[in-house]
Amino acid sequence: MTATERTGRLQLQPGDRVAIVAGSGRLPLDVAEELAARGRKPFVVMMKGEVDAAGLSAFDHEELAIENIAGLGAILKRQGITHAVLAGGIGRRPKLTALKPSLALMRFLPRVLAGLIKGDDGALRALGGGLESIGIKLVGAHEIAPDLLATEGQMAGAPPQRSDWRDIEAAEAAARAIGALDIGQAAVAIGGRAIALEGIEGTDALLERVRDLRPHGRLAGKTRGVLVKCAKPGQELRMDLPTIGPRTVVEAHAAGLAGIAVEAERSLVLDLAGVIAEADRLGLFVVGLPKGKRP
Repeated sequence: MTATERTGRLQLQPGDRVAIVAGSGRLPLDVAEELAARGRKPFVVMMKGEVDAAGLSAFDHEELAIENIAGLGAILKRQGITHAVLAGGIGRRPKLTALKPSLALMRFLPRVLAGLIKGDDGALRALGGGLESIGIKLVGAHEIAPDLLATEGQMAGAPPQRSDWRDIEAAEAAARAIGALDIGQAAVAIGGRAIALEGIEGTDALLERVRDLRPHGRLAGKTRGVLVKCAKPGQELRMDLPTIGPRTVVEAHAAGLAGIAVEAERSLVLDLAGVIAEADRLGLFVVGLPKGKRP
């Protein structure tokens, strides 16, 4: 059963128009291309200094600095937007000293500041709530392109070994623990115990740190290991779902890991064909874990 059959796509009505608020990574382009394939060319708001998918410039777009985020609603309303998707990463917080005073900022800032106090997920909820308060429906990337969702079971490579499953269980428990604290979505386990946790620096830096740790201390001589990514407990699923792609596989291999496990139906796999190709080339496995907490 495909992700499309399991979840269904967002049903848009005539006259509906979708905007993509685009950060870094491939996801904004995947969503834009999916919409275009359905005859719904999107409007793209490119977050300045974050977007790295060159193909997005082919769509109607406007660039917006993070410090001017309070003006997002006005841009979307001016374009006749009815639905918005937040897709891609934002690598930095706005500099408060660079915010330009405006009526929109005065309405928007208290909501976002209150969200920031609660962490990244709280800030995203605040941003989404701000858009919905002006009549723009917030939707998830997976509602536009459900085939991006991870499926349960083997997705690439050979099945995990028994020792890999011990690593998966340890890393999953650690990832859920830091997720409950709104710290991150990923953890790495080697030899049956978690050895590294994702922080604000993201998954790429986590894997780089694991690679650097390999020669030291109690990791010296140990092989294999697993990266696990799963949604935070109570996470706002319309934004910031855990994501992997071909680059994740390459970096996991560079860190000496045997494979990757992600939470099925609550994680995104970008360029699945590329993930499979890299996993086969490098000898890694990729599996989808049952969604939610497992016994």
